[in-house]
Amino acid sequence: MASADVMHKDQMGGGMKEHWKALLIVCLVSLSSFQYGLDFGIIGGLQAMVGFLQVFGEEAPETPLGWNIDATRQQLISSLMILGAFVSSSTAGFTAKYFGRKMSLWIACVGVFVSTAVMQATTQIGGLYAGRLIIGLSNGLLMTHAQLYIQECAPGKYRGFGISIFTYWVAVGTLVGTVIDNFAAKIHSRNAYIIPLGIVHVIPLILSIGLFFIPESPRWLATSVEGRMDEAERALRRLRPAGYSVAEELDEMKTTLAAEAKMQSSVGYRTLFENPIDRRRTFLSVFGLTSQAASGSMFVISYGTYFFEMANVGNAFENSCILTGTGVAALLINALIITKYGRRRAMMLSGFFICGLTQLLMAILYTLSPGTPSTGKAIVALSVIYIAAYNALISTYAWLSGGELASQRLRSHTFGLATAIGFFGAWLTTFTAPYFINPMKLGWGPRYGYIWTGSCVVTALWIWAFLPEVKDRTLEQIDEMFEARVPARKFRKYQCTGHHSALDEKPQADHVETQSSHGDVEELAATPVVAVNGRKV
Repeated sequence: MASADVMHKDQMGGGMKEHWKALLIVCLVSLSSFQYGLDFGIIGGLQAMVGFLQVFGEEAPETPLGWNIDATRQQLISSLMILGAFVSSSTAGFTAKYFGRKMSLWIACVGVFVSTAVMQATTQIGGLYAGRLIIGLSNGLLMTHAQLYIQECAPGKYRGFGISIFTYWVAVGTLVGTVIDNFAAKIHSRNAYIIPLGIVHVIPLILSIGLFFIPESPRWLATSVEGRMDEAERALRRLRPAGYSVAEELDEMKTTLAAEAKMQSSVGYRTLFENPIDRRRTFLSVFGLTSQAASGSMFVISYGTYFFEMANVGNAFENSCILTGTGVAALLINALIITKYGRRRAMMLSGFFICGLTQLLMAILYTLSPGTPSTGKAIVALSVIYIAAYNALISTYAWLSGGELASQRLRSHTFGLATAIGFFGAWLTTFTAPYFINPMKLGWGPRYGYIWTGSCVVTALWIWAFLPEVKDRTLEQIDEMFEARVPARKFRKYQCTGHHSALDEKPQADHVETQSSHGDVEELAATPVVAVNGRKV
């Protein structure tokens, strides 16, 4: 009898050319992250822009710009967006249940249009705060449901590639926002920030139109309350190439759903912690995704331009463009190699070592020689190394871990919770960073890196001890390994059989079970389900 691993290799045969439809759809949906990156690039630059500071800041002759912004306002402008993203991500289970992936993305696009228009029109700080909160709610939906869609629709072999493209667009969006700010900074009027904000409307418009031409996620359809297996099959056929064994992949889905339903029939946030297997997967998903916040990345991304300006490190906008451009190049390289070389554990361990070391060196150099030209050049160089390591070795793999380690049945709830906690970590960084780097507060500047060095060390130790390696595995194979309680460091070499241990107590059943809207078990099909090893379950 052929093993599931062998059948998996046959099934996933073919390269990018054969899977062009799925990969093109993945690229379209991944544009959601471009909007997120664009927002970060623009907002980070606005806080070092005279035209913006004249409206929302205050004169400060002692600073290089002659203007500054109150630390509290600075905190709220950056952190309200992340707070909104935290709230909307934490409701992913609800929005997935009632709206699905596509409708959630449409709702998010409308929110971006509204919030951006508010920020362009207002001259009151309260209006700006409202716009930041609304766009955060929208970004949370975009980031959560776009990644869920990619994880569920991309072939297992190219799941890493899909998420790498997703994170690539974040960096490209940040670069575009930074470049736009660099030119707009020369305008000393409200147009300095109104023009960059206008660019934010473009991507949601493209995405809103494109969503009409792509299928809903087949795995979401299969796990929905109604158990829409016929629609799931049609969606899967649109995503896979001609001659692909759609029936086999659909059978794997049914088998996995039956095994998960046997372990726990209800679906909800409490369910994430009710049995040891789901509890383990929840903690891994949450900690895996939030590891990117532990790297200190939000400090560099959110306040890079302001940080360079106040540290008097050359031309702040030009340095930020160099920094972001390096990140884009690193993500592009990663996208090209991730399918072949993208081991989650090895990449993330290397990334945290480099990020921790560069931040430690920045802090030491600034402690010894603050404000000197040589220190400034060294900080820019170390920042470039840091952002390259973060984008190439941490960002993509953290997002991947958050989605692919969750169970099929609970993926919306698990990934939503993981994303929400990830956004909370990012919010905590952006909210507290001004106290450390703003000259009107502690004025630490690059010495803030001491804190993040320790954070990188702790996170690297956690990855080594607990994060499993699931490169090239289908979502159904990952489910099987968790159900078999395979230790984290044995995932890589484990041979899957297609048999789910949760079904051992019930060797034969002539229907697949799923939950109803009331949490009861209901029948999906009256025909036997055949697992990938040919065994009825």
